[in-house]
Amino acid sequence: MTAFISEFTLSADAAAQGPTIAIKDSIDIAGYPTTGASRALADAPPASAHAEVVQRLLDAGWRITGKANMHELAFGMTGINDYTGTPVNPQDAARIPGGSSSGSASAVGLKLVDAALGTDTGGSIRGPAACCGVIGLKPTFGRVSRHGVAPRESTLDCVGPFTRDIATLIAAMAAITPAFDAATAKRSNANANVAIVSVDADAAIGRGVARAVRVAEFASRVIELEHMKDAFDAGLAVINVETSRAFGHLVDTGKLGADLDARLRAAAQTTQTQLDAAERVRRAFTNAVDHALDSADVLVMPTLPALPITIEAARNGTSVIAMSSLIRPFNLSGHPALSLPIPIEGSTLKAGLQIIGRKGADEQVCAVAAHFEAALAAS
Repeated sequence: MTAFISEFTLSADAAAQGPTIAIKDSIDIAGYPTTGASRALADAPPASAHAEVVQRLLDAGWRITGKANMHELAFGMTGINDYTGTPVNPQDAARIPGGSSSGSASAVGLKLVDAALGTDTGGSIRGPAACCGVIGLKPTFGRVSRHGVAPRESTLDCVGPFTRDIATLIAAMAAITPAFDAATAKRSNANANVAIVSVDADAAIGRGVARAVRVAEFASRVIELEHMKDAFDAGLAVINVETSRAFGHLVDTGKLGADLDARLRAAAQTTQTQLDAAERVRRAFTNAVDHALDSADVLVMPTLPALPITIEAARNGTSVIAMSSLIRPFNLSGHPALSLPIPIEGSTLKAGLQIIGRKGADEQVCAVAAHFEAALAAS
């Protein structure tokens, strides 16, 4: 299944019976190397200490069952990895599982674990969640500790959980960040004011989002959100610069996969002028999202603009960069964003409903998602 790079059982208490969780291989587990699913880091020494989120999970009684596979160095959207293998998409094995937290999403969707941790720098939790038909949360930037997470420095990256239900996601969040108010998050919010963001997405997915809002009986209106396209481009510039700084030296090893080698070489060409322009867009888009949330409790839109393409199409060169068009902007702005699976007409696959909240209001995002989940289950 290749959802895991390595499997083991780790708990604070050998007799622990808590929920199981897999940890993306960009997050340190003491005694195990953090390789980023890359041949270039295959000889990395074992981590000397747990990442803070790992230690918190163990302290809360969770059982870690292994290191989850991923797109090499967390720098890609497909999840295809010719070194460690490509995780299976639980919805359709012929399709990509999404990147970069592909193994985490796959393991949850295949019911190998109750939950998994991933990281999201440009949509890398929400994208795989939507591809694999599971729930994934990118918390507010800075809400969850990144101590012991690669890359060490990032203005975009967030650690967050994958689960099959909101209750387990809330439990995982309560474990990894001590200030998370689980009681508030569990309080299904039926009275939220929802703004449906008008975006370019497949018609069936757009109708699925509209149906979910209708079934949940939320008060809603359709809005335009300024600077989305500019924020997407700016997010690409920032991730290119920051990933090049972190991993660009590995190009000289000759051990990177062909796609990573090409992407890192291209990323190194990003200029300071492009980065400065991206930071201006970051401020403008953040203000636009904050302004939209002044008159709405959450924003909703599709997670991905289309269903995931096949592995064959990806290998044959079909571009996947547009996959992140609706998710990458919220890494730039830092707002919490959750992907919830929703049914769409004409397909056995589920798409993703993205729910975006105010900074620090991760609990409210979960509460709204809980109401969507209950309403859709009853429909």
